[in-house]
Amino acid sequence: MSTEGSVGRAFAPGHITGFFEIHNDPLPQKRGSTGCGLVLDGGIETTVSECVDMTEIFLDGIPVVAETTRAVVDKLVDFPVKVSCTSSIPIGCGFGASAAGALSVAYALNEAFSLGLTSNQLLETAHVAEVTNGSGMGDVEGQSQGGIPIRLSAGCPPYGKLDRVPSPPFEIFCVVLGELSTGSILEDRTIMNEINSAGREALRSLLSKPTLKNFMLLSKQFTLRCGLASERLLDAIEAVDAIGGLSSQAMLGGTVFAISGAASREEVIGSLKEFGDVITYNVGSCNRLPLDV
Repeated sequence: MSTEGSVGRAFAPGHITGFFEIHNDPLPQKRGSTGCGLVLDGGIETTVSECVDMTEIFLDGIPVVAETTRAVVDKLVDFPVKVSCTSSIPIGCGFGASAAGALSVAYALNEAFSLGLTSNQLLETAHVAEVTNGSGMGDVEGQSQGGIPIRLSAGCPPYGKLDRVPSPPFEIFCVVLGELSTGSILEDRTIMNEINSAGREALRSLLSKPTLKNFMLLSKQFTLRCGLASERLLDAIEAVDAIGGLSSQAMLGGTVFAISGAASREEVIGSLKEFGDVITYNVGSCNRLPLDV
């Protein structure tokens, strides 16, 4: 039942995947990916309210189709709503924007219309919308965590299981060089066989040494092996590595992401500037004690 005049707001963070392996299953709740990524302090903020005629979705003030977000709306409510999303992450470039839109609208609808759903129920709705629309396979699970989440088993709870690489907060530096079609890559059997083999090995290696540096090195190895990066993106990775930084490709997108490593933040930003505008995000941590402890 709708609640006239109600407004709900929610935020879901962006998520960059470093490497992954796809796990298909007839049940969408079990379908998804294993792997590892970074949760950003940028993402999508969504406001929902009831409207009169038909459901409308806006991204940064522009009407959009947003099939994954719309699927969440259709699942959770049976009346028209206005969905207004504001993004602080690039769209279609490997930042998990479709998942952030789906997860934030689920939380916003739950708040606005007192749906009485738990976090896992909202996560499941967003996850199913993602995998059935082919817009992603594991970002929702990553976004439900903080820091550097490791997706140990595919799907949403209770099937999906996560751990985390322990790390203090740090900055990442990104340059968007283009877009990749997640759907077309997921449908290419040859590419997916190579991705799955590389992703399985990377996860095994990360679990034997769960550090931020190892995650970055394994992500780069995954990028080079899978062959999805453009020459320009590979040049950007090489430029960062040359000054002692660590970098890789955001999966699946035409974006390079980097951390300072042995270099200074100024050196990393300087090396990336020749490839485009540098966007900076923070990756938080859940392992810091309060200062007064």
